[in-house]
Amino acid sequence: MTRSTAALLFGVCVFVAIVRPMRAEVTPEQVRTAIDRGVKYLKGQQRADGSWIDRPIMEGGISALCTLALLNSGVGPEDPTMQKALHHLRNIQSDKTYVISLQTMVFARAEPERDRLLIRRNVKWLEDNQITKGDYNGSWTYSVTPDGVGTGDNSNSQFALLALHEAERVGVQARERTWLLAKKYWSDNQNDDGSWSYKLKGTPGYGSMTCAGISSLVIASGKAIAGDAKVSGNRIECCTGGAFEEAEKIEKGLQWLGRHFSVHRNPSYQIWLLYYMYGLERAGRLTARRFIPLPSRAGQPSRADWYREGAEMLVRRQDGLSGYWTGVGGDETTPVVGTSFALLFLSKGRWPTLLGKLQHGPGEDWNRHRGDAANLTAFVESRWKRDLTWQVIDLRASTVEDLLQTPVLYLCGSESPLPERPDEQQQHAQKLRDYLDRGGFLLAEGYCGGGGFDRGFRRLIELMFPEPEYRLQLLEADHPIWYAEEKVDPDQVRPLWGVEFGCRTSVIYAPLDPPNNPRPSLSCLWELSRPGRGTKYNDAVRDRTDAALALGVNILAYATNRELRPKEETLFPSNRSGRGEDRFERGRLYVATLRHPGGCNSAPRAVANLMETAAEQLRLRTHVGEKPLAINDDTLMDHHLVFMHGRNAFRLTEAERRRLRQYVERGGMVLADSICASRAFSESFRREMAAVFPDRKLENISPDDPLLSAKYGGADLRLVSRRDPRQSNKGEPLKTETRTVPPDLEGVKFGDRWGVVFSPFDISCALERRASLECRGYTREDAARIGLNVLLYSLQQ
Repeated sequence: MTRSTAALLFGVCVFVAIVRPMRAEVTPEQVRTAIDRGVKYLKGQQRADGSWIDRPIMEGGISALCTLALLNSGVGPEDPTMQKALHHLRNIQSDKTYVISLQTMVFARAEPERDRLLIRRNVKWLEDNQITKGDYNGSWTYSVTPDGVGTGDNSNSQFALLALHEAERVGVQARERTWLLAKKYWSDNQNDDGSWSYKLKGTPGYGSMTCAGISSLVIASGKAIAGDAKVSGNRIECCTGGAFEEAEKIEKGLQWLGRHFSVHRNPSYQIWLLYYMYGLERAGRLTARRFIPLPSRAGQPSRADWYREGAEMLVRRQDGLSGYWTGVGGDETTPVVGTSFALLFLSKGRWPTLLGKLQHGPGEDWNRHRGDAANLTAFVESRWKRDLTWQVIDLRASTVEDLLQTPVLYLCGSESPLPERPDEQQQHAQKLRDYLDRGGFLLAEGYCGGGGFDRGFRRLIELMFPEPEYRLQLLEADHPIWYAEEKVDPDQVRPLWGVEFGCRTSVIYAPLDPPNNPRPSLSCLWELSRPGRGTKYNDAVRDRTDAALALGVNILAYATNRELRPKEETLFPSNRSGRGEDRFERGRLYVATLRHPGGCNSAPRAVANLMETAAEQLRLRTHVGEKPLAINDDTLMDHHLVFMHGRNAFRLTEAERRRLRQYVERGGMVLADSICASRAFSESFRREMAAVFPDRKLENISPDDPLLSAKYGGADLRLVSRRDPRQSNKGEPLKTETRTVPPDLEGVKFGDRWGVVFSPFDISCALERRASLECRGYTREDAARIGLNVLLYSLQQ
């Protein structure tokens, strides 16, 4: 079965209470710059025939490694450098495992349709030259193995498996026997302490080979072991799996790696540092681990953030003049080799995280279908044409910041996801609420026939949302979730329920069907989908798995709008405190969100995010209240600027109208917007402004108004970008057109100043950094520019 992480294979317990100390952090820009400089160096070292310096005995090996590094670093196959490199590699017919493996990985990534025959040729060579007899049965050596006899090694063997894995991702499958033999080889040759060595079990293990063992066992087990769901005739059987030995071996390997963890040396070995880093990236990514668990300190669990620490080391180790890397010993002292390994770590390790599967409870109830998240991720990769990954996240031990590394959390099970103790239940609920408040998205479903999950999840929703307006509601057929990218027949899957929170549906829940009409869970159907393996089912089963995959991609598109950040942007946060000494002291600016009954909590982070941007770009010292401010609050007059956004119809009291008028007439300013261009809110706001200011009226603000110019230090906003979701026919996929238009703003004027500025199109959701397909309004960048212009304008009045 195709799986990209060990968490598909087993439930893992990641306790993460202590973070390893680090020096001053590098920035996302430094990581990107390091990659760009490494790419420039490799391009400059290419020879006229498209090759790089190669060892005669391994002709094409280093050239293929350099080409693979450039491809993963964002250099497309259409680039002249790549065209020359691909032409060179297509003319090489090698009999060396390293060369054939790297060549296959290049062909599978660059132009797989064009090179399909070459990929098939190489897969057959690897199948035919796997050792099939003796102690090394299931491994590969440097070259051909006559009659299946040879002395293999774990380095050649891991590269052969990586090549076969990448070939399967583009539809060229290896024989099942090849995977079974490889799985047995790697399983049998793990040392008792959890490590792997270069050869057979019994010789001391070290870091690079232990990473190879972990990754190879993940890959081989994923191909050779039956999944946790199966089809018998027309009947789908879910939750059929059980524990198996490979899961324990992978966990044991990770524990060894944690005990010896370093990014400054190849653990227990003197050379091949950068080769080890390339292996560490695979071990972390393929096991869905952001953290490598370390031995406990003072009774508290500890962890290593492998990409963060590795990226920091590589940024600092890069040659300051030429942009290359060199390693320690072996071929990686050659700059093109060292640079290739470094680029592969930095580029592959920065793949955006699509979703996080939440681990809950003491057992493996959360992971009864171990291939669901990986299979869905692989399907989305094929649809979106980009590299993605996913993570296992322990809800009990993670912080809100940990949760925010992924845009979508997936919670599933048959038993209650809540702990037994009420205080811990509240902690879980608050953690998830904080995650949703900051733009996160939660997908949940019950499976395997247990009603405990349904009872526990509904209780969790009550704890997360004590406000009565946030309750689960059935998502009807006109909800974008059914057609965001692919049209899905709701009858093919279970009904979906959701919670409208913030700027969108932020929680989606698929409960169990009634016993008299049970339909498979999404998790079960994703488990069965096995992308890349060419599994054949009858039409009825295929229709269900296709519908589940289509619904999965719809949910993820709706939740993310395909706006996924590279890993370095989530791991290396910029300094946004806005506190401390400022170079240009202007005093502290007090702003607040007004409390009103029209959905004032719908975008809880919008104002805070705008003020963080103001602190960062304008050097302003700001203070934002943690909760919406009542219009009748005595401190209203102390606030320079207030925000009023919402998405529902509302009505103010007479006292609130009088107070708001008094605030604006005394020099205060209101910036309001209709979340996702809500007609109900817009109509209510215009009616209320007429009631608050009966002697004035909302009027259009000209694009040439000073408010929208650079006069006060802001941006020229005569033209802005606005997202306009459109649907040609009901039920058809939703398409978003981004148009360049004059800003559509209205205002109430007092003399020569605007006291109220209102946008009937969304600003707040964009400031929230929440991606929503159906949200009509300004792009994130221009929403922030409008907000900053209003802020700067208000300071001059």
